[in-house]
Amino acid sequence: MSGNGRVAGKVALVTGGASGLGRASAILMAREGAKVAITDINDAGGREAAAEIGEAAIFIHHDVTQQEEWERAIAATTDAFGGLNILVNSAGKGLGKTIEELELDEWRDLHALDLDSVFLGCKLAIPAMAASGGGSIVNISSIAGIIAGHNMAAYNSAKAAVRHLSKSVALHCARQGNNIRCNSVHPVFIDTPILDRHKQRFGEQEALAKLGRQIPIGRVGQPDEVAYGILYLASDESSFTTGTELIIDGGISAR
Repeated sequence: MSGNGRVAGKVALVTGGASGLGRASAILMAREGAKVAITDINDAGGREAAAEIGEAAIFIHHDVTQQEEWERAIAATTDAFGGLNILVNSAGKGLGKTIEELELDEWRDLHALDLDSVFLGCKLAIPAMAASGGGSIVNISSIAGIIAGHNMAAYNSAKAAVRHLSKSVALHCARQGNNIRCNSVHPVFIDTPILDRHKQRFGEQEALAKLGRQIPIGRVGQPDEVAYGILYLASDESSFTTGTELIIDGGISAR
């Protein structure tokens, strides 16, 4: 792997790194010089991603809804690489149900993964990042955190909360003077496993075309198109950017 060293010398922890945006961002950051801890509950996919990167990566089994597993993952990262500068909270899932269709346990389960995990990651990573001289937290939200859908009640709620939580974390860190920034990223439909249910329902090509017709640019996005945005926020290039959101949505929110 070779790049321009945009995050050279930095240590990153990427949740949900076995697939999708997490995997793409982990691979890209390693290419740009970072050491990367890939975490996931998908052991096979996580190990495969780490092996693709090579000696600059480790894989850690990590249920992001559990505080003790966060503590263990952060400790394993700092033990392996000597510090922590970048946290990418990418683990999550979707759920397409209206408010009337949702059951309480589904609501709680989705918020545990898509929101509680971000809370835990920010809370527990800040001390390690501060001890390493600061860095950047990048929380993966969604365009669904800005634009609501009639059948995405829980997902809309969780992703909108990630957006505002990121702002609170950014303001806290700025007030503490710990040199940690925090921002959120808001992708539209990206060709990752989160679209699998659409592909199973309509077939891959029709599903991608159907979703693409909703986007002004006319297609779904690719993982690297979001990973480069994550890389920018993770790097020192964005040293004056905190408490804001990066929208990567093919123009859909401009309507």
